[in-house]
Amino acid sequence: MLFGIGLSFQRLPGFWLTVKSSAMAAKKSARGHSTVYVRLQKNYCFACGKSNPDGMRLRFTYDEARNCYVCRFRLDQRYTGPPGHCHGGIIATILDEAMGKVNKLRQVVALTSEITIKYLKPVPLHKPLRVESREVKVKGRQHINMAEILDQKGEVLARGQGLFIAIDPQKMFAKFVER
Repeated sequence: MLFGIGLSFQRLPGFWLTVKSSAMAAKKSARGHSTVYVRLQKNYCFACGKSNPDGMRLRFTYDEARNCYVCRFRLDQRYTGPPGHCHGGIIATILDEAMGKVNKLRQVVALTSEITIKYLKPVPLHKPLRVESREVKVKGRQHINMAEILDQKGEVLARGQGLFIAIDPQKMFAKFVER
């Protein structure tokens, strides 16, 4: 996500962005599209940006054995909704960010078109939590992904499903990319 508007980007160490390049020769690939790396300006994403002092700074890793992205975290007092528990908007943010990471598997930049959140149990503050996300279906530019927030016992507290639309970031975000 970039600039707090629900944008999912492919990040590599050092703020790199994977983008589809129209200048590259088309290659057939089972896992994605031809890509080129373009240097991003600082990452101020509220959910994962290292440059956002007020952000959550979530860090995701890919679990190859389970074919999913995972992030372990704790929520502090500033994310309070109901007493002792997380605000629903923060839960939606975490699930959206996790689902957006899944688009890395296809090497595409895809924007959140819609998400559905099921709040199953209150998400506690100050406890070890994890979010896991995986791909559900891909049809053309449409990528459907899902994510779950789990407590330390593995109980699912919230679940989300999202539709992401693959875009050409060079056309849509050219003014935000260094040349």
